[in-house]
Amino acid sequence: MTNVWVTQPAMDGRYASGLRFPGLISQQQVAEARRDLGRRLAAWRAERGLTQMQLARSICYSRSSVANAEIGRDASVRRFWQDADRAVDARGALLAGFDQMAALVRDFHTQQAQARDEERQRRAGRTATQATHAATGDCGCGIVVVGRWTGQETRALREALRMTVDDFARHLGVAPETASGWEHHHTSTPAPTMATQAALDETLTLADSDTKARFLLILDTLDYHP
Repeated sequence: MTNVWVTQPAMDGRYASGLRFPGLISQQQVAEARRDLGRRLAAWRAERGLTQMQLARSICYSRSSVANAEIGRDASVRRFWQDADRAVDARGALLAGFDQMAALVRDFHTQQAQARDEERQRRAGRTATQATHAATGDCGCGIVVVGRWTGQETRALREALRMTVDDFARHLGVAPETASGWEHHHTSTPAPTMATQAALDETLTLADSDTKARFLLILDTLDYHP
């Protein structure tokens, strides 16, 4: 998998957002941050007199995508919030809220990785000063980075997320035929644009450790059975 790298998060207490937290970030805090962002979207939409369907059509997403975002079930990708922010004239407030929420999610995953690594050290009888391998999941992987998204990586991510081609395409804001074309290496299908590459990066970064572990396992299988 020369196109995918696994790096290690910093172990000095500083997280991806550049912030230091006095205590542990809980799963409840992450869930509440998602719900709060969703409530803000709903409030801006209502203030502009838009229905979920009207907003969805204006930003080329499905109504269910808007509905899920408003209840905090799906934070979607940054482009969704950028488009929604523009559609409701939030003047950057929604986009800033998404960036804060995304940073919190990254910090939560990093914090969880450090906690798991420390627990492994304790179980193995090693001291905290020993050099360790920080992991983001049971796969023993750290921060997963894709150099360039091709059909193999996009398929592995979609399957790791347990999404259909249609759902995955909707999530990224592309046509289902495009997502399918990547996976089947259709020469007539353009490669992911820089904006889509960034959306794929973001989707992988915000995924939980189990999804990242599945991504690496599926990708390893695809390397041998394309």
